[in-house]
Amino acid sequence: MFLARFSNLNIMVAIASLSLIDIAKNTRIAARQLAVLPTEDRNQAVTAIATALTAATPQILEANIADCEAAEKDGISPSLYARLKLGESKLESAIAGVRDVAQLPDPVGTVQIHRELDTGLILKRVTCPLGVLGIIFEARPEALIQITSLAIKSGNGVILKGGREATGSCQALTQIIQQALANTKVSPDAVQLLTTRAEIKQLLDLDEYVDLIIPRGSNSFVRYVQDNTRIPVLGHADGICHLYIDRAANIETAINITIDAKTQYPAACNAIETLLVHQDIAPKILPKIAEVLTEKGVELRGDKATSEIITVKPTREEDWSTEYSDLILAIKVTDSLETAIAHINTYGSKHTEAIVTEDSQVAEQFLNQIDAAGVYHNCSTRFADGFRYGFGAEVGISTQQMPPRGPVGLEGLVTYKYQVTGQGHIAATYTGSNPKPFTHRDL
Repeated sequence: MFLARFSNLNIMVAIASLSLIDIAKNTRIAARQLAVLPTEDRNQAVTAIATALTAATPQILEANIADCEAAEKDGISPSLYARLKLGESKLESAIAGVRDVAQLPDPVGTVQIHRELDTGLILKRVTCPLGVLGIIFEARPEALIQITSLAIKSGNGVILKGGREATGSCQALTQIIQQALANTKVSPDAVQLLTTRAEIKQLLDLDEYVDLIIPRGSNSFVRYVQDNTRIPVLGHADGICHLYIDRAANIETAINITIDAKTQYPAACNAIETLLVHQDIAPKILPKIAEVLTEKGVELRGDKATSEIITVKPTREEDWSTEYSDLILAIKVTDSLETAIAHINTYGSKHTEAIVTEDSQVAEQFLNQIDAAGVYHNCSTRFADGFRYGFGAEVGISTQQMPPRGPVGLEGLVTYKYQVTGQGHIAATYTGSNPKPFTHRDL
């Protein structure tokens, strides 16, 4: 308890004594220093964070329990509470992700293009950090851990704003991380925490100091961020994910995947919200799925065709575009693969979509025609996760068309610059009536 109180006091005093512009300036300075540190120094800092978090596990959990108790008194929703609650196993998993990040290849300084333009005139395209990241996330304390480790590894500073329900947890975590960084080559100013709602609007105005905003929350909130800043936004809004059971599906496989994708962690953005079933297999499989899901406390809603097979609450139009984040599942019987694809492309949020089928041609058509960041065949949508992809962790999942798309790890936190080295070369040599030709030879 002492550490949590000490953390809160230190951070609140630091924020109170500095304006948000001053905080952003300090983060920018720290990020520029971080950007040029050798790989081993950044890895050492990430490892130091993991060690410090492990040692402070009791204090972190104590702060999180206090947040959870306060949130319960305020009437927090079950889905948001599930995201807020840290727990020892979730914290251990987050710390394991930090250690994995330290072992990943360095994304900074990679030469993507090495080309001779002419003798002695050499072009390189080299990866480099983005600069300062502004991350606004929901009530998930472990997100702060993941984001911070990825930011430092990729040479970026980060300004964090967590959900108000997780304020105590985020303050404790930030203080521990800053203290760990104080014993490394990375300045503690590279990681900053904001604690008030008013600071969100101020953060969105700091285009001079912040290079990328990553909002993690509701669709309306992400749109608010996009509409109120000049800073580039990497958006992940709703997670309206579907599972389509084709008529050529293996019934046992389909049942297992459905149960996992809906109930393994229903509050996750990669849990399915709608189940589509081909009409030829629906009478065989829906009663079996309904039996298991009902036993697990899932509320089933279905269209008219579904209600003729199993007992369900009738669906409304808004059910097809709702992210429940809870033990609720909408079910629709379809007459064809094409109908299922059209439904998903109409109502999906371009997050993660899956098909269960033993027909390889049907699977290929689904994989090619579905417009989403992740498209799966014969596996659960719950695999849409940076840690499970081997990224160590993720700053979020992007559903936008332009890259980075899907779980965003280290590769999504770097950009590149072109470096050209010559020996007194001038452009006039290559223009005019008798221009010298370029060699354009890859080295």
